[in-house]
Amino acid sequence: MISKLHYITQDLAHKTHAEQTEAACAGGVDWVQLRVKNQTDERVLEIALEVKRICDAHGATLIINDRVRVAKEVGAHGVHLGKTDMPSKEARRVLGAGFIIGGTANTLDDIRALEQAGVDYIGLGPFRFTETKKNLSPVLGLEGYRNILGGGVSVPVVAIGGIKHGDITAVMEAGPHGVALSSLINLAENPSASAKKVLDILAGKTA
Repeated sequence: MISKLHYITQDLAHKTHAEQTEAACAGGVDWVQLRVKNQTDERVLEIALEVKRICDAHGATLIINDRVRVAKEVGAHGVHLGKTDMPSKEARRVLGAGFIIGGTANTLDDIRALEQAGVDYIGLGPFRFTETKKNLSPVLGLEGYRNILGGGVSVPVVAIGGIKHGDITAVMEAGPHGVALSSLINLAENPSASAKKVLDILAGKTA
């Protein structure tokens, strides 16, 4: 089951990935993507083990960004692979059939290639400009999502990239399965409350 809210950790000077994960899970998040950049696999493994304990305690799915072998070693539920990461077919050979594999897309052609490669879900974006990701692909906006998703897609697509609370309802109406969020939760004054608000909006409890 692919969650409607994909929560993503980020490298922050004032808060560890474990602290970010604990706060998000306390707000009801049940899908955590650990995204650590510019660290060795050994260091990412240490962080992943700590984050996995938190995810296990909350019953949350753990996805590791990029580091396929770390995901296997730590016993995560899956990996998310960017355009320049290990190809998803190769990752499937390494991980086996039981692991979740997500891929990153910016165009309908990207999506078709990922569908053929057998991914379980796709992160499509960016919705708008975001400083969280370097080498940003062209911004899609609502019209981009409508155009791409109107062609029919066989796997769940999650919108990502600079999405705010006020965007979520309109974004979801454009056709994705869910949203992926990082800074909106991590940089909030109360990350748990921010996560809960997102979940309430996705559940139709508030706009």
